[in-house]
Amino acid sequence: MLKRHFLQSDEFKAVLASLPEHIRWSPERIGSSMRETLSKRPVDSDVWLFCYGSLIWNPVVHFIERESATLPGWSRSFTLGLRSGRASAAHPGRMLGLEPGGETQGVVIRFDEDSLDDELPLVWAREMISGAYRPVWQPVILRGGRRVTSLVFVADRAHPYWCKDASVKTIVPILASASGPLGTNAEYVLRLADALTDLRVRDEYIDALASALREHGGSGGRIVP
Repeated sequence: MLKRHFLQSDEFKAVLASLPEHIRWSPERIGSSMRETLSKRPVDSDVWLFCYGSLIWNPVVHFIERESATLPGWSRSFTLGLRSGRASAAHPGRMLGLEPGGETQGVVIRFDEDSLDDELPLVWAREMISGAYRPVWQPVILRGGRRVTSLVFVADRAHPYWCKDASVKTIVPILASASGPLGTNAEYVLRLADALTDLRVRDEYIDALASALREHGGSGGRIVP
C-alpha cells in the first residue's frame, strides 16, 4: 500500500524513472501544475479534495475534516492506461479516472490552510506523475445538502494513455493480469468496492468489475477477496 514516506523517498523516484521519458512529468512540471491550479482557487474557499478511488481508504495526506459527498456530472471509469504502481511495462493495467456524465459518490477531505505547503505537493506527486489527470475545481454536495467547491482530478482525454473503451468486458482481463511494485490492479478494484460498501455507496460499474474479477479467479497476480 502507498505510504506517505514512499512519496518522499528515492524508491518513489525510481518508480518515476521507470516511466517512458515522454510520459514522465518532471518535479518542476508537477509543481507548475499545482501552482497554476491553486491560482484558480475560488476566492475565500477552503481547499477540499474529492476522493473517489484509493484516496478514500488510503489518503496518505493529513486533513482536518472528512465528509461523504456527491460529485455531479462525472462518473468513475478505468480509461487511463497504467504502466507503474500496480502495473508495469510488462504487465500494463488501467488507472481509475472520472469521465463526463452521471454522478460519483465518494468523500471530500478538507485541508488545514497552514498545511497546504506540506500536503498538496504530496497530492500532486501521487496524481500527476504522468499528467494523466486534469486538476479542476468542481462543486460537490456534502451529506446534508451543503455545497462546497472541491479540487477534483479528472481523466485527461488528451493524454497518450487515455483509452476510450473501459467496458467491463474489455478491461477485466487487463486488470486481472496487471501488477507492479504496489500490488495488483485487481486488488485496487476490490479494495475500492469494499470501501464503497463501507460508505454505503453503490456504483454499478465498480460492482460489476469486482464481481467479474472474483469470477475471473487467480488469472494473473493475487486477487484479494
